[in-house]
Amino acid sequence: MFRLWARTFQSTHMLQDLVITDDSADTRTHKIKRALDQVCLQMDLSHPVWLDSNIADFKRVSKTRFTQDSFVDSIPFDYLEIQVIEEDF
Repeated sequence: MFRLWARTFQSTHMLQDLVITDDSADTRTHKIKRALDQVCLQMDLSHPVWLDSNIADFKRVSKTRFTQDSFVDSIPFDYLEIQVIEEDF
């Protein structure tokens, strides 16, 4: 099972959170992309751009933050954080 946790923060306060589950046999990359698509749809956000710093963070600790720099539209929070919380190998 694959689970991704998405949270929006304003200062140090969590505004929203959402857990996306994926039981498919797809690759990790496809699961992450599909989960992020679902997060953006359910939270009514534009899709963030993966900057080099996001990719490096995600590869290192399976967690990254998307700030305003990653979004084309303005966002009503400081950052969106995504984290893989469960993953079968």
